[in-house]
Amino acid sequence: MPSNLPDVVLWSIPAFILLTVVEMVSYRLHPDDEAAGYQARDAATSIGMGLGSLFFDLLWKIPVVAIYTAVYELTPLRVPVLWWTVLLMLLAQDFCYYWSHRGHHVIRVLWACHVVHHSSRKFNLSTALRQPWTAFSSWPFYLPLIACGVHPAALAFCSSVNLVYQFWIHTERIGRLPRPVEYVLNTPSHHRVHHASQGGYLDRNFGGILILWDRLFGSFAAETERPVYGLTKNIATYNPLRVATHEYAAIARDVRSAADWRERAGRMFRGPGWQPRGASPVAAATAAGPATADATGPAGTTGAPAVAERLA
Repeated sequence: MPSNLPDVVLWSIPAFILLTVVEMVSYRLHPDDEAAGYQARDAATSIGMGLGSLFFDLLWKIPVVAIYTAVYELTPLRVPVLWWTVLLMLLAQDFCYYWSHRGHHVIRVLWACHVVHHSSRKFNLSTALRQPWTAFSSWPFYLPLIACGVHPAALAFCSSVNLVYQFWIHTERIGRLPRPVEYVLNTPSHHRVHHASQGGYLDRNFGGILILWDRLFGSFAAETERPVYGLTKNIATYNPLRVATHEYAAIARDVRSAADWRERAGRMFRGPGWQPRGASPVAAATAAGPATADATGPAGTTGAPAVAERLA
């Protein structure tokens, strides 16, 4: 195991706390009536979700590390941990993160994990802590890196850097940055779009560190109007357990009521909000999630009827 890679998340916790407190105080001293700001119960739920994710991540890491280790031992390839190879690994991890993130928006059983992060109607630094408790669904997207000889510990380091980077972009207190920065990197402006629930903003800006992937693969949208955060069908709860599991429960209900196995598969593996042919308009309008690229083309190219059903 590479021993020269620091625990980025652990070292960043004091900064997380300090910056969150600073942002809270800034809203007290300089209120913004148009910004979502903070709400005590919402922030408490986000922090609770973050603390819970630390515990559950330890559980999910046991089988994932076992799989990664087995694949790493089987592959003849090895990527040494040097300063320039770490940069390349960060780039490759960010590329895989883009596809993992995009997949978690367009496949409903994966969305059931990721929807947790979008469930707040606020957008502040505490929202960054609202992490899922079922993050085991991401591991297949990074398996190619292990097969190419990236050590599992090096992948964990790169993933931690990506996670820590994304903390600061969860804020409304930072406007547009200089144009070259906005063109290359994921910024608060780009990430506000990602968390918005308006039709033109849905399924956009999936990048972690780099926004270049979205520009390259057609999922980029610039911030033009003030975002409305949350889901198009918001959940009325601050209970962390319900926040963590509500979409899984909705999937179970839809699968139980499905007419046949084809519909059951669609309810799980097609887009959130997918409806079988011949479904009534009422059923479509009350779907648990959004319509996706399944029925409407690539992400972000939906028509008006589908947009009405979609989640952020």
